[in-house]
Amino acid sequence: MNSEEKKKNKHFWGFPFTHFTYFFIWATVNGYLTLWMEQVGHLNGAQSGLVFSMMAGISLIFQPFFGVISDKLLFRKDLIITIGVVGIFIGPYFQWLFLPLMRINSFLVAVVTGVFLSFVLNGGVSVVEQYVQRASLANGFEYSHSRLGGSLAGIVASLVAGRLFLWKPNSIFWICSLAAIVFVGLLLFSDKINLENASAAGDTSNSLNMKIVGSVFKNKNFWVLSIFYMGASAIFDVFDQQFIIFFKTFFETAAQGTLVYSYMSSAQTLIEFILMFPMPWIINKIGARNGLIAYGFLTAVRILGSALSPTWGWIVVFRLLAGLEMPLLLTSIMKYIAGAFDIRLYATVYALASNFAKQISVFIFSSVAGQMYDGFGYQHTYVMMGVFVFVITLFAAFTLKKENRVQAGEVNAEEVANEATASSTDQE
Repeated sequence: MNSEEKKKNKHFWGFPFTHFTYFFIWATVNGYLTLWMEQVGHLNGAQSGLVFSMMAGISLIFQPFFGVISDKLLFRKDLIITIGVVGIFIGPYFQWLFLPLMRINSFLVAVVTGVFLSFVLNGGVSVVEQYVQRASLANGFEYSHSRLGGSLAGIVASLVAGRLFLWKPNSIFWICSLAAIVFVGLLLFSDKINLENASAAGDTSNSLNMKIVGSVFKNKNFWVLSIFYMGASAIFDVFDQQFIIFFKTFFETAAQGTLVYSYMSSAQTLIEFILMFPMPWIINKIGARNGLIAYGFLTAVRILGSALSPTWGWIVVFRLLAGLEMPLLLTSIMKYIAGAFDIRLYATVYALASNFAKQISVFIFSSVAGQMYDGFGYQHTYVMMGVFVFVITLFAAFTLKKENRVQAGEVNAEEVANEATASSTDQE
């Protein structure tokens, strides 16, 4: 191993731990907040729903600003460290402030909690993701290999947080505070950037201005990507929201369905974790754009397959495809944005097309899907969802432009030059 490879390895290992600590907070809060609000906070369904609505709604305000600020900061850690520091107060907030605010006014606690958690989680996630992606370009490692830490965090959180909740419900928030402290420590002392290669991840001349940012909205490919995300990735989330209810209908008792569902979800997460290893190599071979299209068609197949499954065994088979979908999407979108857009606007495009547009779509489709479940039933609704995703993906297949494979980090410039030379020689 030469000195340059050693340097890259040295500047890789902190990032999976950064992903782990952040997504441990994400998985713990999203996995147990509803249960805590019901059992400890004594919120009813409407009040809990208001908290989550505020989290989603307020994140729509944070995400565009976070994207632009991240592009401006590039590798400066001001914003991401601020998010981590705010995350340290998750434990104190739920231990000492949530319930007193609840006694004052339930709407007030929904607003304050929505602002607080959307800053750290729903809005902050794009900041964390784009920062590590940019680091991967500068340091020469694959983003998905760092994102393995996030997948592992989901597994660990499901094992640890549940036991902590049974022991002392408030402890789940204090372990989030501890994870946030480690997260900030990693950012300060471990996550290093090969600054001599910083230009591979963005503009280091600080020339980014609002005119350049505004050019995103004039880019036809930006709108195509946004439509694809709104029609494919958002439906992916909406489909999963009430999937467990549909799944339980195939069993004689709800307990049986819940048990099988838990095993199935664990297997899905394990598949996702394993496939994060080879996925960068696969996407480098087929291209990020083709990876996104494959994700769209795979999602359509999974939804339609679930709708038409005669037994729960077949549903399990189609459900396990989700273990392939997530690595495919995460790896493809990171590389695609890097290779298909102005690299200076990476975080802006990611925040707007992948998060902002998707959140709006999830907000709309969640309500529509709920009404369709009541009116048409799950199977007919899933068929319509699957057809919709198929049509949107077909649209993207013909309109989404190909990425610059060198800029996306799929191949290096020397490989392209060698291919061009070989092609020229063959023609002669």
